[in-house]
Amino acid sequence: MKKIALLAFLLALGTTLQAQDLPANPEPGKCYVRCTTPDVYENQTTQIQITPEYKKLKTFPATYEVVTEKILVKEASKKLKVIPATYKTEKITYLKKQGASALRITPAKFGVGSESLEIKPAYAQWELGAPAPDCASANPDDCRYWCYKGYPAEFTTVATQTLVSDASVSKTGIAEQNATYTKKVIDQPARVIEEEIPAIYDTVKKTVLVKDAYAEEIVIPATFKTVSKEALTQKGGLTTWREVECSLVEYSALPINWNVGSATLTAAAKNIIDTRLMPVITNNAGSKMEIASHTDSRGSKSSNKELSDRRAQAVVTYLISKGVNDSRLVANGYGENRLKNRCADGVSCTERNHAVNRRTEFRLINN
Repeated sequence: MKKIALLAFLLALGTTLQAQDLPANPEPGKCYVRCTTPDVYENQTTQIQITPEYKKLKTFPATYEVVTEKILVKEASKKLKVIPATYKTEKITYLKKQGASALRITPAKFGVGSESLEIKPAYAQWELGAPAPDCASANPDDCRYWCYKGYPAEFTTVATQTLVSDASVSKTGIAEQNATYTKKVIDQPARVIEEEIPAIYDTVKKTVLVKDAYAEEIVIPATFKTVSKEALTQKGGLTTWREVECSLVEYSALPINWNVGSATLTAAAKNIIDTRLMPVITNNAGSKMEIASHTDSRGSKSSNKELSDRRAQAVVTYLISKGVNDSRLVANGYGENRLKNRCADGVSCTERNHAVNRRTEFRLINN
């Protein structure tokens, strides 16, 4: 009966190993993690026109000068000794001021527009599902399944201006001005004896146009904005098993001293991440890393969970800023759910005992 049970156990174990696609020919005492070749992205920049090129017009008014002109106000004539000449007067109209033009500018009008730009393309990755609740196996990796989960592309909208109508200039006329002067002309000429009567002259002032009104055109160049985006250059997704140090699949301490109630990384904390985590991620390409953060039992469970979530996410966000693909990182905050000693709610503990539970850890997990 025992042999039958042992045979059944070995068959079940073989089936489980085949279903989990475990490494071929593993060595005793060695540890392995499932790695996925990552998608390779390239940061690219593109220029978006924010405002179009348009014209600006500047007008200059007409210029004048005043000139003095000699005019004849009485013609030369002859005087008769017997019958003198008689005269009559006439009004003569002359151009006192020449006509010109006045200019009026209508400025350019703009509209509001926008342009949608893809800043991160859609992608998909394999993710391990939760174990079935009715699983009969004691192995936590049994009764689980893999899902190829897709994530949509990300877009951003950039505000732009559009040219509705360009600047223009309209011209209106300035009427010319006339004036008159009185002129004496002979009505009856002298008779019998004639005497020469010289002509009489006077001067008048006239405003004459030197240069008509005109407009100058200034071209305002278009403006552009440089936008950065991620472009997929090589698709990943191949799954392989990689041998790793066994200590890396267990939780290892990340000795970050968080300020009370804060999830902001200090310069010292960033240095710890650079020297402790970045080499592990770099030397284990394709593997996935979990960042786990914990609190002590003081405070409410919900606030402790939220604080640990923010601290774990702060580490992940910093790693992403250093160029680590976000598909390789998992941030988990456990709050006070995984205490390492007896210091739960209602238990009197020293500050040193509580400090044991306030920790941030990391480990390699299957991708």
